Amino acid sequence: MLKIQEIREIIKLIDQSSIDEFMYENEGAKIKLKKHSQGTETVVQKVVQEAVSQPVQPVQAEPVSPKVETAQPKEAAQEAPKHDDTNLHKITSPMVGTFYSAPNPDSDPYVSVGSKVDNSTVVCIVEAMKLFNEIEAEVKGEIVEVLVENGQLVEYGQPLFLVKPE
Repeated sequence: MLKIQEIREIIKLIDQSSIDEFMYENEGAKIKLKKHSQGTETVVQKVVQEAVSQPVQPVQAEPVSPKVETAQPKEAAQEAPKHDDTNLHKITSPMVGTFYSAPNPDSDPYVSVGSKVDNSTVVCIVEAMKLFNEIEAEVKGEIVEVLVENGQLVEYGQPLFLVKPE
């Protein structure tokens, strides 16, 4: 069964993402999250296998209110791109999670503008549900722009870096 802190972390990630519905099942426990305009609804069910089928009673968790955003939070996304990206390769996020530019807070970033990369160069980490996933460049070239900030939540397929291929 998931710990309450793990469930809270999942709720936070779902609430900050564009996902409308999420379902997870493991070792007889199910968690199902659905977004509504009022917040996020969480239903946790414990599945018990018995000879006589009995109805499962859902446990209603406290709803999480959605973030209220002002008119300016996406200024960076609305700005015109700094580079003509027609000939540039985009390194994208393979999952929803938190972007980290360095292996730990005391270290230098993996790459910065002007860094040379090859196919296996680690460019960042995307953390999802306490798992730290190293993201590789998968292209040989030079980093021309870092599109996200350290600690920022990223979506699946969101561009993270622009690379000028060699």
